[in-house]
Amino acid sequence: MSKKRLFYILFFTAIAVGFFFVMSALIPGYAEERFPPISYVQPFKFTNQNGETVTDKAIEGKVVAVNFFFTTCKSVCPKMNNNLRPSYEAFKNEPDFLILSHTSDPEIDTVSVLKHYSDSMQVDPSRWMFLTGRKDSLYKAARLSYSLDDPNNNVASVEDDFMHTQFIALVNRKGEVVKIYDGLKNGEVAQMKEDIRKLLKE
Repeated sequence: MSKKRLFYILFFTAIAVGFFFVMSALIPGYAEERFPPISYVQPFKFTNQNGETVTDKAIEGKVVAVNFFFTTCKSVCPKMNNNLRPSYEAFKNEPDFLILSHTSDPEIDTVSVLKHYSDSMQVDPSRWMFLTGRKDSLYKAARLSYSLDDPNNNVASVEDDFMHTQFIALVNRKGEVVKIYDGLKNGEVAQMKEDIRKLLKE
């Protein structure tokens, strides 16, 4: 191989490597492996703790953390919601971040009950919404939109159906569910906060 040819090979290799590192520095996630979305958020219509109607339009262009809980839960739910607080505190002044906590027990968790719960958490209701609605619609969202519960868990009667999940879904600006976290594991919720930060930069 001639010296001239070797020079050109090394020259263009250096340019390619340099381009990669520049793009990695300028574009968050450029060097990361891309995975297809887990699922997509389907149209919804629920009611928040202030009695206001909330639809899928509210999350357009936002990064959203989503979970399901019920106010009378004494085990999983309090810890999961407390583990969401670091992300809330970190991004509560970020207009493009939102937390949606849906009840899985709408018969008990009325608007007034969710309002009392939200007040006890001392959170901004425009940044952390607690949602109620029809039970079948809530469960459909959990299972089909957010992949937080197995769709095969549906039972013949919605009255007999009950969902209790500790998982949290992270939705990107495109309405794609990109990752699921165990809300009881400190390491996973810490990673979620970092992932939220990255998605907000995109």
